[in-house]
Amino acid sequence: MNLFPQDHCLICHDMIQPAIGWKAIFSEDKETLNCPTCESKFEKINGEKCRICSRLFRDLDERFRFDDLCHDCVRWEEDLEWQGYLDSNHSLFLYNDFFKEVMAKYKFRGDYVLAKLFAERISDSLRLLNPDLLVPIPLSCERLYERGFNQAEALILEAGFSPANLLTRIHLEKQSKKSRTERIHIPQVFQVNRQLEIKGKEILLIDDIYTTGSTLRHAAKLLKEEGAKRIRSLTLAR
Repeated sequence: MNLFPQDHCLICHDMIQPAIGWKAIFSEDKETLNCPTCESKFEKINGEKCRICSRLFRDLDERFRFDDLCHDCVRWEEDLEWQGYLDSNHSLFLYNDFFKEVMAKYKFRGDYVLAKLFAERISDSLRLLNPDLLVPIPLSCERLYERGFNQAEALILEAGFSPANLLTRIHLEKQSKKSRTERIHIPQVFQVNRQLEIKGKEILLIDDIYTTGSTLRHAAKLLKEEGAKRIRSLTLAR
């Protein structure tokens, strides 16, 4: 529960100073949820990036770039078991130290209100991508009980859209504790809700962070095998 009034930054809780000047007077009145200092620490993903995963090439050694793909995505696409399932991932921010702190508050300390910080950006992206179904990556029942809410579903709801809960998740050890190889070779962690129509649909998976891409590809593979036409993903950070 957020104990601070709306004139305080939702991240650092410092007072947000009101904007002053003619521009502020005549501009549309929008709620400010974080202070300029915190806002400046979010690094937007802009510039040349991997066509599939949104990894910025400026931060990547040229040896690990192959035309418009990064080395990781080349490895995924060369693997016959995984190629072609995830069309593309779109990430909004770099997963820097600041973003890691924000995610710790959001995911592991149950600060649901932080979903509001990303609502406008998520909304803009969803309108641009225009999928048939918005599918949040689910939590297992055990993980949902621990956290109190599904952070991916909250992003959709706060952006003003309706989630399609096509997937359920089997409880396993936390992904963050596994290596890339272990993540790739774990058994399928998702099950499909067959009460919802999937065939021929363009689906957008929603999650908080793109790390190795394993979670998203497990979900995409299952949905593609159930007849989905195209699978993309939108994540807060990469």
